[in-house]
Amino acid sequence: MQTIQKIGLGLFLTGFAVWIVTLSLGQFVLTENALKENLKPEHYELIRPRVQNIIGQTYSTAFGFGNAFRAEVETLNEEFRSAQKYDQVIYDNYSLPVAKASSQGTIIQQTGLWFWLSFGLAILGAFLYILPNRRKHPGIKNDHIYHSPATSRGWIGIVLGSFLILFYIALYFYPEYVVNWIILVDPLSQALSGNPASQWFLYGFLYTLAVVIMGIRMLIKYRHSPYQMLRSLSVMFFQTSFAFLIPEILIRLNQPYYDFKNIWPLDYDFFFEFNLNTLISNGTLGLFMLGWGIALIVIAVPIFSYFFGKRWYCSWVCGCGGLAETLGDPYRQLSDKSLKSWKIERYMVHGVLVFAIVMTAFVLYTYFTGQSNVGPIDSYTVRSAYGFWIGALFSGVVGTGFYPLMGNRVWCRFGCPLAAYLGLVQRFKSRFRITTNGGQCISCGNCSTYCEMGIDVRWYAQRGQDIVRSSCVGCGICSSVCPRGVLNLENADPNSRVMIAPELMTGNEMPKIG
Repeated sequence: MQTIQKIGLGLFLTGFAVWIVTLSLGQFVLTENALKENLKPEHYELIRPRVQNIIGQTYSTAFGFGNAFRAEVETLNEEFRSAQKYDQVIYDNYSLPVAKASSQGTIIQQTGLWFWLSFGLAILGAFLYILPNRRKHPGIKNDHIYHSPATSRGWIGIVLGSFLILFYIALYFYPEYVVNWIILVDPLSQALSGNPASQWFLYGFLYTLAVVIMGIRMLIKYRHSPYQMLRSLSVMFFQTSFAFLIPEILIRLNQPYYDFKNIWPLDYDFFFEFNLNTLISNGTLGLFMLGWGIALIVIAVPIFSYFFGKRWYCSWVCGCGGLAETLGDPYRQLSDKSLKSWKIERYMVHGVLVFAIVMTAFVLYTYFTGQSNVGPIDSYTVRSAYGFWIGALFSGVVGTGFYPLMGNRVWCRFGCPLAAYLGLVQRFKSRFRITTNGGQCISCGNCSTYCEMGIDVRWYAQRGQDIVRSSCVGCGICSSVCPRGVLNLENADPNSRVMIAPELMTGNEMPKIG
């Protein structure tokens, strides 16, 4: 078994190394056709004279090419701003499509070969490493998680976290740097939607791949728990079908790109002008999508959360939760269980929810009135701030990049506005609770150690208190790792829940675990 896993690890690392190396392959030569085919006519007339000096030059890396092209466009925009010609400022990011059109060499000529040498080897290696775990006993065994450099904020975790952070920064702000990775998935994008791949297709592909492969790991690890197996299959299904395949197929059918499981305010641009206009202009299906999205917000969330708690979405449907539960599972023990962390969490996540509501109100005001200013505040500035700080940095760079540093639910716990909305319903009007039997608790601490949401579950178990915290996503891992069957996930009369008010708790009552 160990031999097979070593081979698998070797193949995975080889595929990953090849994937990294592909960033340095090929050359980039800017041509007239690359500009004409990828720039709007009005922008071509402005940009073409500025990039005259780099047309025909050969760049050995996407980094060098992207920087040269981006610098010329940014210089042009600075001149427009200095002259107060704000209507001529170019906001479109042409660096990626121009870089793709300018790419030459082996990545373009042998895309399939490099795809299988990178993704193919990595996928095969991952399966060879994971599948032999079927011979091990299921469940969590506390096998040196606080001593391994991969799961205890050690050097492996720091390297992985740094890579994820850099990847998200490149994806959101400098996609031309990873243009070769995007080219690798071009054939798949063409097959699904009929369009060339974008950085978001690459992201969706990698996201889905991670959820599926690590989801299989979850199925093997928790095969003793039907609840965990169904939950893992659910997030794998919703990510693969609703988040990845269906939207791409809709594009092929000339319909709007739409993720039927995404809900405002997590889907913060749902009420943006471009999205509303797209849906309204696409006839019956577009109007159905609009109505479906609104129905999820005002009907599905309160009703399903009343009957099942927020777990119906956060642990069974949501893509963010799906990635956290699969790719992030090795890091769930790193969540801070202190009362101080809980207080920060409550202010932050509800603060983001308020921010999302205010931003959306400004957006709708502008949409219906045509006025961008709400008093002295510009609605476009507010939405841009939300998109940058919350939509990109918090949910992406921090939310996933900090898995190996702060646990797998950093975004869900501290920043997700939908989690805050669902949590309010769960806390005050829901049938969901985790019941405890304090008489059987042996204070092993497994439940608290592995709670990804930073809840000191043992504190509740020792006192026989029902767990009805708004942050609980109902993943059920605490119940799965309990050796005495103390914890049970239940849906019952909300008036029968046994609770203790958070304001009555003190730091001394909630000891740290681990």
